[in-house]
Amino acid sequence: MTVNEVDLLTLLRDLDDPEWLEWPGYYDRGETAVLFGSLVARLEDSFAARCTAEQDAQDSSEYGRVVVPAEATVCGTRIVVCVSKFGSLALVCTDNPGAFFGTDDAQAEGALDAADLAKVDRALVDLGYAVVPEELLELDYDEPSRLPRHVQRPTWWHRFFGTF
Repeated sequence: MTVNEVDLLTLLRDLDDPEWLEWPGYYDRGETAVLFGSLVARLEDSFAARCTAEQDAQDSSEYGRVVVPAEATVCGTRIVVCVSKFGSLALVCTDNPGAFFGTDDAQAEGALDAADLAKVDRALVDLGYAVVPEELLELDYDEPSRLPRHVQRPTWWHRFFGTF
């Protein structure tokens, strides 16, 4: 694991509070919506395309998703950005979460262009999001929060982006 991954795991553990499964105690729905709207606008500007967005997900620790359309990307594959209700965590995926084993895998298979990924990462970092790699979120979750029974193999993704 890299130093950055160790720091991100520390962040995930710090955000994990068994008293607050769907959102943290400090969650401000309005503030999250404004930040999410800024992300959508920034991605639309960066890719010169209309992005679709779903937000304010119910019964989920994921706040919403922004989709950069395939037609706007170099490789012709859509980019999906998932945003958590916790600590401005964000996940960048190619096509859909789980379609590739992270952005490195998607790049190796020719489905994600490095410049497109850099545009998305820059927007997220500029807006204060913590970008967590999909590979890290797929690690087993063994912390104190009790996740729903329907989750067979709990991962960090289930904790901070899953449904309840």
